[in-house]
Amino acid sequence: MLDQAVVDPLIETQDLMVIYPNGTVGLTPISLEIYDHEITVLLGKSGAGKTTLLRALNLLVLPATGSVKVRNIGLLSASGNIRKHRRKTGMIFQQHQLIGRLTVLENVLMGRIGHYPVWRSVFPLGQKERRWALECLDRVGLQEKALSRCDALSGGQQQRVGIARAIAQKPSLVLADEPVASLDPAASIRVLSLLRSICKEDGIPAVISLHQLEFAREIADRIIGLGDGKILFDGTPEDLSGSAVDQIYGKIDQMKHTEALT
Repeated sequence: MLDQAVVDPLIETQDLMVIYPNGTVGLTPISLEIYDHEITVLLGKSGAGKTTLLRALNLLVLPATGSVKVRNIGLLSASGNIRKHRRKTGMIFQQHQLIGRLTVLENVLMGRIGHYPVWRSVFPLGQKERRWALECLDRVGLQEKALSRCDALSGGQQQRVGIARAIAQKPSLVLADEPVASLDPAASIRVLSLLRSICKEDGIPAVISLHQLEFAREIADRIIGLGDGKILFDGTPEDLSGSAVDQIYGKIDQMKHTEALT
């Protein structure tokens, strides 16, 4: 982890709380800081609050109380700031969120639309943007699939298109919501390793929600363990002890999880 004492955070939350319309508490008041160059994994079992916290960092989930502050932008609750933040935030989704009938290249170009005014985005983007999209596809090993329909690709390939679309934004931050939940273990580690490699090469911090402990240990610089909407652990993979894992997953759940890997 970075020496956080001498680095201003990229994102800072203060007493962030989420309550859903049915009264369910998605997050208890959470205060945390996200720093440059770190790969942060939000780890926990289903319903722990991982996705809620990740989406709250982009105000895709609106907090009941508290605030999200972004360096060089300010509070996201202020008028106009959320659009600025989202323009510089690459999102990678569990179900890819690609348009199947469009080509791979067209889907990656969607990552550039937020950089243009609405009137401009209704027209085809120019050669400069197309070249950049092809460069992004080359980085994920899919340039030869540029003119293929997205719905003709495998799940792992589609998620690599999702990574290419995110980096096409030239983001300051990547948020990835359970990006390998629908993939087999071999494809999962390939996708996560690729995402980590690109973020490290470009100096882009990433926040990734995962429920798989082994993947979190493999790719994270920092792990934030969650349960019932609370932070239960915040530290390096090396600091994640057996007792901390038990607290995050529950002892019985962790035993089942370990047996499934053997």
